[in-house]
This record gives sequence, structure tokens and C-alpha cells, in this order.
Amino acid sequence: MNKTTLLETLHRWIAKRPGLDPRDYIRGWDDRDGRAAYFSESRSITKDRHHAEAMLLYVARRDSITAEDIIKASRDAFSGRLTITPQNDGDGFSIDYCTGQYWPTEYRRAVCAVLASAIWNRIREDIPPETENKGDAIRAAARRELSRPIASRWFS
Repeated sequence: MNKTTLLETLHRWIAKRPGLDPRDYIRGWDDRDGRAAYFSESRSITKDRHHAEAMLLYVARRDSITAEDIIKASRDAFSGRLTITPQNDGDGFSIDYCTGQYWPTEYRRAVCAVLASAIWNRIREDIPPETENKGDAIRAAARRELSRPIASRWFS
């Protein structure tokens, strides 16, 4: 399986427009609370994209994380709702997502959760066996190698 093709497929997936509908939030021209909720949700969705893109770059630079690792992580992370299936030709991938509540706020988070799981598993394997608290060591490595906001959100 080709990891580069999988990462490109995931990147196209997170680049999709979320389809956030202002009518789901704003009831009228004077609905300040609805407008604030809409823009807050929009910012959160954009943050999810930035986190997913940063983790995609991290995974792309790590030869130790394979396409198989990412597919395995997708079976467990985010309740297994993001399904990555290799195509019949063996080089392409299809992605399917089972929405929990609201597609626009979830589909990028699902990719983040899958990538975080694959990264967590790789870092855990690289930690010396005599390390006393592996969870803390993994979180410290995530803060060091990714960023503090990503580590605090996806590696807590």
C-alpha cells in the first residue's frame, strides 16, 4: 500500500468544504447569538483542518508510520466511524465516514483522531521499555514534535 497516496486522499478529504449552513444557526437578521454560534463553529472547523494538516505533514515525514498503521488506527479511533479501504488496484484508497451527529463538525476531527492514534502508537513503540510512565512520555513527545495545541487536544 502506498502511504503517499493515502495521505493525499486524506488531504483531499479534509480539504472538502464542510457545508456549514448558517440557517441551522441564525434565525433572523437580528439574531446575534445565532451568528456568534455560527462563527464559533466555523472557527472550530477551521482549527480542525489546521490540526489535521499538521498531523498529515508529521506522518508524511515519518517512514516508521505506514499506510497499514493508519488503516489500523482508523478501525479503533473515533469509534471506527472513518473507514479507509484500499482500492482493488492496490494503489488507491476510498474513505467513508459514518456521521455521528453533524457532518461539518466531525469529518475533520475523525481524521485528526485517526492520525493521532497512529502517531501515539508509533511514539509508544519508540519509547524505551524501562520508561516508567509511557503516557506522559508520549504526551511530552507530541508537544515537542507537533505543537502544544495539538498535543493538548489530541494526546491528552
